[in-house]
Amino acid sequence: MRKNNLVWFLLILTPLWLVFSIFIGQSGFGIPDWNTTTGRAILLLRLNRTIAGFMVGAGLSCSGVVLQALLRNPLADPYILGVSSGAALGAALAIFTGVSAAGFLILPMSAFIAGVATLTIVYFIARQGSSADSVYGLLLSGVIVSSICASLLMLIISLVPVEGLHSITWWMLGNLQILSFQPLLISSALIALSFVGIWLIARQLNALTLGHEMAHHLGVRTGVMVKTGLALATLATAASVGIAGLIGFVGLIVPHMMRNIIGPDHRELVPASALAGGLFLTLCDSIGRIIFAPVEIPVGVITALIGGPFFLILLRKRRKSGWME
Repeated sequence: MRKNNLVWFLLILTPLWLVFSIFIGQSGFGIPDWNTTTGRAILLLRLNRTIAGFMVGAGLSCSGVVLQALLRNPLADPYILGVSSGAALGAALAIFTGVSAAGFLILPMSAFIAGVATLTIVYFIARQGSSADSVYGLLLSGVIVSSICASLLMLIISLVPVEGLHSITWWMLGNLQILSFQPLLISSALIALSFVGIWLIARQLNALTLGHEMAHHLGVRTGVMVKTGLALATLATAASVGIAGLIGFVGLIVPHMMRNIIGPDHRELVPASALAGGLFLTLCDSIGRIIFAPVEIPVGVITALIGGPFFLILLRKRRKSGWME
């Protein structure tokens, strides 16, 4: 009953909160005047922002669910395999070279392509000298590739002109200021596609949490499922990063909390995490808009302030339970 009640609660709360968040601005709660051009523009910008917050939060949360299942590590999140660093590097290159000015889709597409390429490199490195998909190999390769991407990103920041520095910095902080609906529509479609794919392999994820050997005995093609899960997680993460920049800890906090409440069954955990992740990120964005109004705090800063202490508490809990031994 507790599981069903939570899912129904999230289903009811989601549309109510999304409608409410549209009317939250830097001056507090208010309804823009639809009869004026300025009022309509403000309302449409808030609508885009709310949709982006929900879809990005859902995508990052679903990615976290998959990676925590595949790596059997509750501390895993969508950024552990270096996808975020690769996406950031792709976006920074687009800004640095000036190609981002050629069209509104160039920046998110550059981030997406670089994120996918990064995972491909990580997976290729992890496979060297191993006949199986090693969890530790993926983790170590992700850390190494992420460090290289971060170094290259710092190099670009040191070379980029002043006018491009603000764009790169603002994008790295994570924000939901979506000025055009087209990239939002494309990214939302990719996130929705990844969600459907993740939900369809929920039973296999349940088996993989028991270990690759046990999953194999249960009839799961572990190699195929690991590749499929990584591809879907990367799709959701890269699509999210492509429109919102670097937003950390959502894929760590939400799946962990939902797993503690409704249990480890991914058939329920995946949709619950998607709904809760969308609500969580739109809430963080609303806080960022009003906490120091009229100055706006990027949503990535808010999630980092919440996620940092959460990660330390979780790490300490795991250390006490002997997980770190």
